[in-house]
Amino acid sequence: MTEPPRSRTCLVTGASRGIGAAVAARLADDGHRVALLGREAGALEAVAATLPSPSVVVPADVTDAEQVEAAFVRIEREWGPVEVLVSNAGSGGAAPLVETTDELWARMIELNLTAPFRFLRRAVPGMVAGGWGRIVVVASVVAKRGEAQVAAYSAAKHGALGLVRAAAAELARTGVTVNAVCPGYVDTPMTEATVAAIAGRTGRSEDDARASLARRQPIGRLIDPAEVAEAVRFCVVNGAVTGQGLNVDGGTVQS
Repeated sequence: MTEPPRSRTCLVTGASRGIGAAVAARLADDGHRVALLGREAGALEAVAATLPSPSVVVPADVTDAEQVEAAFVRIEREWGPVEVLVSNAGSGGAAPLVETTDELWARMIELNLTAPFRFLRRAVPGMVAGGWGRIVVVASVVAKRGEAQVAAYSAAKHGALGLVRAAAAELARTGVTVNAVCPGYVDTPMTEATVAAIAGRTGRSEDDARASLARRQPIGRLIDPAEVAEAVRFCVVNGAVTGQGLNVDGGTVQS
């Protein structure tokens, strides 16, 4: 059933820009309290200033276990247990398979898989105790298929989707749902970095590189962050949806 409106305590990671900022805004529009977590306090404050509902800025590095724990303790002290977790923080890194260093591999796994795991592990007990919770991991279309030049990133995102499915199965009777949202190329700073890397590697203009990414998606354009935020909201309000990877990719992967 669709959940009736009620103010919940939400935690959004990677909330200073792009998808994270759009998700925070969408949840705030529904009247939820939103904790904004990221590494840059100033950027988080700028997002918080635009939100219509109560918010708190929590500067932290998602790959630092002690900072993650401190963030949860602070939120719990101010608002109580986290009821909605949106694990959005992540980053890409491209290299041919044989040029993928151990350092790149470890960084992709730590940020895109281990960090979401730690957040889930920390949030679940409070959700189970309250009999209600929503967890959404922002994965990627490459959680559903392999793609050249991004072996480490693709492996991490495949792992994140596996984590979501296993957690959803384990928590299915507790009132806690666990889903992933799998975007394609979204109009965000992360995509701009990809555009710059393509231009630098190929000698093409950034406009041409950006257009080439848009053409990879059947709709012929980049995804708007607000469109990803709507998919996240769907996972929050619908308690019958769990263990899913919702594609927001303009029809790139049909499943």
